[in-house]
Amino acid sequence: MSATAPRVRPVRPVRPVRPVRTRLTRGAGLGLVAWLLGLLFFLPIAWMALTSFHSESDAATNPPSFGAALTLDGYRDFFGTGGGASPWPALVNSLVASLVSTLCVLLLAFPAAYALSIRPVKKWTDVLFFFLSTKMLPVVAGLLPIYLFAKNTGMLDNIWLLVILYTSMNLPIAVWMMQSFLAEVPVAVIEAAQIDGAKLPTILARVVAPIALPGIAATALICFIFSWNELLFARVLTGVVAETAPVFLTGFITSQGLFLAKVCAASLVISLPVLAAGFAAQDKLVQGLSLGAVK
Repeated sequence: MSATAPRVRPVRPVRPVRPVRTRLTRGAGLGLVAWLLGLLFFLPIAWMALTSFHSESDAATNPPSFGAALTLDGYRDFFGTGGGASPWPALVNSLVASLVSTLCVLLLAFPAAYALSIRPVKKWTDVLFFFLSTKMLPVVAGLLPIYLFAKNTGMLDNIWLLVILYTSMNLPIAVWMMQSFLAEVPVAVIEAAQIDGAKLPTILARVVAPIALPGIAATALICFIFSWNELLFARVLTGVVAETAPVFLTGFITSQGLFLAKVCAASLVISLPVLAAGFAAQDKLVQGLSLGAVK
């Protein structure tokens, strides 16, 4: 009986280890590209801020003067210290419309998203498509009917009409976003709360909401930005009493010309609430937008 030769396994070629210096160089290159892209996106904001501190004559020069004298005349004109209209009523109107509509959107979208994700209804995908299809209608197409409705009901130049409109405009996208966030909530946690005797409002407020807080914050921030930046409906449906900040900003473009320094100062001030809200909620925004991306 002949002895069998031992079976020799083929030797796999060893992959060369990438030098540490090469990896560090690649990481530094990617970091440099990220910084360049960040500066590229930040450059218009920095340019607007610098122009807002120039006089109108220096702001209108071509090519622009980088070493021009700095002044606060644009901000004085914007805040009405020189005899112009005060921006505070418009800023307050924008803040009220944005905050109240965002709160209403969250109160309505949260239970709807719960029903479509954790306790899905029949044909829930069709429901989500219906919500999203309402955003496909051009805003201009619904402007005239809404204007006639507001005129016949006496709600023209009323801030609460904007609250209703902003709530209805942001509700579909809020339901769509929060449905994906709430789908990541473990069902076992909800079932444990039900076994302990917790009712649905308690489960939503004390169990589901804390887990989905990053997604709720991201949704709230996006709805706030959409409401704050909305111009078309506010321009047509408001006048003096319910004028918002974007509408007030368009008032600087007159037949006398474009006052560039004043417009830049007004744009920077009006953009500050959105920038501050985004900076304060940036960790929640990134965490919420990436929720569910990694399984």
